[in-house]
Amino acid sequence: MQNNKLFTPPEHVHFLAQKLYDKGNLLDCSIAYLQQNGGGPLQNHTHAHNHLFIVTEGEAEIKLDDKSIILRKNESYLVNGTIPHSVWNHAEQVTVMIGINIMPE
Repeated sequence: MQNNKLFTPPEHVHFLAQKLYDKGNLLDCSIAYLQQNGGGPLQNHTHAHNHLFIVTEGEAEIKLDDKSIILRKNESYLVNGTIPHSVWNHAEQVTVMIGINIMPE
């Protein structure tokens, strides 16, 4: 869900939010610090759960079976775990990203 639409929730002031994801069964959540040229795994992999990746600093490249997706700061992307994939730093600085593992519905 690459959506940069900011909104102010009801009963909030001087408060901007951006919805990143609102579906699925969450398994766990991690923060990752990808050094320059870092990422992995070295070979694309698959599994039953999906990943929601959210970049908070830098840029990440998500390599999928037949394409690549570049995520910039405050962008997110849901990776179907059954598609071969890996994730790599795409910036000349540390990239910080949140990874949320989600079981398919």
